[in-house]
Amino acid sequence: MKLTLGFSPCPNDTFIFDALVNKRIDTEGLDFDVQLGDVETLNTKAFKAELDITKLSYHAFAYMTENYQLLHSGSALGKNCGPILIAKEQISNLTSQISHLKIAIPGKYTTANFLLGIAFHDAKNKTEMVFSEIENAVLEGRVDAGLIIHENRFTYQSKGLKKLIDLGEFWETKTGLPIPLGGIAIRKSLPSEVKIKVEKLIRKSIEYAFPNPEASKEYVRCHSQEMEPSVIQSHINLYVNNYSINLGVEGEKAVKEMYAIGKETGIIPEMPDAIFVS
Repeated sequence: MKLTLGFSPCPNDTFIFDALVNKRIDTEGLDFDVQLGDVETLNTKAFKAELDITKLSYHAFAYMTENYQLLHSGSALGKNCGPILIAKEQISNLTSQISHLKIAIPGKYTTANFLLGIAFHDAKNKTEMVFSEIENAVLEGRVDAGLIIHENRFTYQSKGLKKLIDLGEFWETKTGLPIPLGGIAIRKSLPSEVKIKVEKLIRKSIEYAFPNPEASKEYVRCHSQEMEPSVIQSHINLYVNNYSINLGVEGEKAVKEMYAIGKETGIIPEMPDAIFVS
């Protein structure tokens, strides 16, 4: 059986999926047609229900429950790993100034934008762009501030940019829970045994990757947009962890808390209770 599988070229995703897509583990009769894309491209494909399995923003998933369910494996979720709002200079009284700022965001349905909306209800003047372009947009003055994700956490300071707020820290202070960034969704209409098998295979792929880091190194490097090896490793260390293997009780609680807050504040629509494959 062949399934379409979408994930990003970022090191955390290629590290997670290497053993699966390159068949370093037994895929138990499943083959995967891989489609790579940045987070908002994947979100867009998922809105159109184009993929059988896909990485997406937890924010975006809130609008897709008719077609998809969440898996417990493959997530990017943790602490000290959230999006950061940056600018060329510090901005005093950020809360009162936020409505006047033109802010670059990595996509309307990213979890980054969800957190920005929770933290600053008046942040309305936003422009969407590919996440890797945001630093330059700030440096060139095309926007007043930028919401950065992924490897840009490790590069913005070297370019002289300033942190206005770490929205991951904001979330952790507010909830005491890890921040749910991206998860893996699978088409609802697939047979239950296939969904359960895919969840197991992603978990096995990660469990292979951790003790065999050399195996995935070339696959990760060739998709990493010429990142420095130290940045690649920092990226993996930050976004791939025990929650990636299995969300567990705390991880699932964090996801559900995110949706509860989102519904209370009107950021996302009502959702069914059963959102995970079981």
